[in-house]
Amino acid sequence: MTEQENPTSIVPAAAPGEEKRPSPLLAGAVPVLSVWLRDLIISLAISCFIIIFLYQPVKVEGTSMMPALDDQERIFVNKFAYRLEAIERGDVVVFRYPRDPSKSFIKRVIGVAGDRVRIEAGQVFVNDQLMEENYVAAAFADQRSFPEMVVPAHSYFVLGDHRTMSNDSRDFGPVNASYIYGKAVFGYWPVEKMGRVR
Repeated sequence: MTEQENPTSIVPAAAPGEEKRPSPLLAGAVPVLSVWLRDLIISLAISCFIIIFLYQPVKVEGTSMMPALDDQERIFVNKFAYRLEAIERGDVVVFRYPRDPSKSFIKRVIGVAGDRVRIEAGQVFVNDQLMEENYVAAAFADQRSFPEMVVPAHSYFVLGDHRTMSNDSRDFGPVNASYIYGKAVFGYWPVEKMGRVR
């Protein structure tokens, strides 16, 4: 009685001079995978460059910039803007809190170096001119006064738009330029508030 051969174990011998060729499916997948991997690495490198040097996504915490920026709103901060342009009145800036640099604050620039700033019953005067502050909602205005001061060199006087809920230059004084690291430029979440930060 002879043993039966198992058909699954039989491997046909290659014809003389015939080389074993890889599966067409596998041969086609390798170039596609390498291209995909290359594109992924390039995309990650570009994203890292943008986040580190140009734009950084941040989450607003607190209500001091309402109604322009709500608590938990997501925005992009341009970290390169002030290498090319000067900080101006009206800019919404992100900076390290002077009393605790491990924390970041976001406020609006009211006065630049050399400006004379004072507040009388909630009304802001810069160089004796009453500022038109359309970004301050009537419900968020206050009657607080602040004596006139001259903004020192390389510094900025900043205020929150929600004047009754803001810890700002009225409390900790002008912010040195070295503490300012970005300009709030674009809100992206929630969707209904998507757009340029004003």
